[in-house]
Amino acid sequence: MAESPKNEYTSPGGDVLTLRGAMTIATRQEYATLGGIAAATREDAWQRRVEFLFERLAVRWELAGTEPLTRQKELLGRYRFASPQERHWIRDVLREHLAEWFPDLEQP
Repeated sequence: MAESPKNEYTSPGGDVLTLRGAMTIATRQEYATLGGIAAATREDAWQRRVEFLFERLAVRWELAGTEPLTRQKELLGRYRFASPQERHWIRDVLREHLAEWFPDLEQP
């Protein structure tokens, strides 16, 4: 089986986030349903969508000067402890990635 394409994105601080360039139809459909879920606030809604995309697309995250995270559980755990600035950078990266690889999906 061929490996899906990947893109690397580098933060101003030197972190490198690698995202896969493929998503199953089921994942796309599940993401689309997140738009219809009632959320307490607009902020909560985009947080849910960003976390969903991060969980499905992130394959590697190298925080400047540390051993890269590559296991799904580690990646998601680190994302959940990310600073507000890191979360905004990740959201912006996901928006850029969706625009390039998945232009048919609504951006968070």
